[in-house]
Amino acid sequence: MIALIQRVKQASVSVAVGTELDGTHQDDTAQQSLIGAIDQGLLVLLGVEKQDDHESMRKLAAKVLKYRVFSDENGKMNLNVQQIGGKLLVVSQFTLAADTTRGLRPSFSKAATPEQAKDLYQAFVAECRAQGIEVATGSFAADMQVSLVNDGPVTFNLTA
Repeated sequence: MIALIQRVKQASVSVAVGTELDGTHQDDTAQQSLIGAIDQGLLVLLGVEKQDDHESMRKLAAKVLKYRVFSDENGKMNLNVQQIGGKLLVVSQFTLAADTTRGLRPSFSKAATPEQAKDLYQAFVAECRAQGIEVATGSFAADMQVSLVNDGPVTFNLTA
């Protein structure tokens, strides 16, 4: 399981109005509907691989919540998202599971099935919420537009 985390001052995710369950929509000029937004916190792009399970999901959720990427009073990255009262915006992104080692086209053979990925994505969100953090989300498998104001920029690729 992969979490690409970005420290943000704000972030949001929208989908086209009328987006189908498979993420498609009829009109490329469709209006956008805001479905998730946060102020200060972490944007979490979450990728699920075939070998992932609920144990790896719990480990990654704990790592995301405890990872010290926010500055303390001395300007050192010593605080985690919970310590600063931040929020999470969690967006599913299966392309993080791509194998890019060969050729010029990514392979997604390591990616989880949509059913497995959705189950672990939803479980990740629930685990973070159970730890008392406010979590906004995207729409699983939809064609989404993500906007953010990156703080730093500070970006880390976490795995479990």
